[in-house]
Amino acid sequence: QVQLVESGGGLVQAGGSLRLSCAASGRTISTYTMGWFRQAPRKDREFVAAIGWSGAVTLYADSVKGRFTISRDNAKSTVYLQMNSLKPEDTAVYFCAAGRSPTMRGTTDYNYWGQGTQVTVSS
Repeated sequence: QVQLVESGGGLVQAGGSLRLSCAASGRTISTYTMGWFRQAPRKDREFVAAIGWSGAVTLYADSVKGRFTISRDNAKSTVYLQMNSLKPEDTAVYFCAAGRSPTMRGTTDYNYWGQGTQVTVSS
């Protein structure tokens, strides 16, 4: 079992930055793909970014490419999402997830999920 806890969300003005963290406990996450997803009110949960177990492979949704950066520190069992140039449409609850599927973009590719952290971007 892997337990995931997100932190770092909050209220920020458009154009601002936030850094989300996802702390893992239980099993080591060093062999897991880690992903970030988000869910806005009345919308489906959507893929944001993912990073392979070694950190060598990263994927991003087109909507965040060039603005968000995913990274991981396996020694600290922590995954990060640096979010820059935030827009009101980035407002959502952000979830961290762990999985071992070779594909990384779908919610079904992940077995473990955190409870989420709210990000609100004001215009």
